[in-house]
Amino acid sequence: MEWNPYYKLQLSDYQSPESEIRQELTSYSIYSGSKIDFSFNMSAVSFMFTKNFNSKIKAVFQKNLAVLIAPDTLTANQLVRFGRYDFDLVELYSRKIRKKIYNEKGAFTDAKFFQPIFNALQEEMNTVSAQVFKATDIGKNSVLLQQEHDKVLQQINALSDFCANCKPSKSRE
Repeated sequence: MEWNPYYKLQLSDYQSPESEIRQELTSYSIYSGSKIDFSFNMSAVSFMFTKNFNSKIKAVFQKNLAVLIAPDTLTANQLVRFGRYDFDLVELYSRKIRKKIYNEKGAFTDAKFFQPIFNALQEEMNTVSAQVFKATDIGKNSVLLQQEHDKVLQQINALSDFCANCKPSKSRE
């Protein structure tokens, strides 16, 4: 499932066979199932004249890989809120990658220039996610999680020219 600003992840989206909610469980965890998908296939000439790669970089949620394990529905819903945060964080970093590529790609840039950008921003995203994961106890601190989520949503809005289906304005920042 691709990221959509109008859809919020639900408990039912965590469809891995490993997902479970059982009273007997003494721990809880989540694997969000969110990732940045980046792929393109074009001729060298087409690549040379392409500047906007927005549609080639997608924030996706893989329902069949999304795992949620909780002892009760209260904990499960806290984990889902963390999953929503994480999916929005993936969209934010997808937009950051789109913007950086748009601003740095020249006519004679080869395809290898993408990888360092992707790797650096992916690493930054993973660090931010891990920090919020730890600071909020995987979403159990709902006030702090909401504050962090609001920051991510504001940044997504600030990068509105870099949604998957958007065409960035000509001016570079």
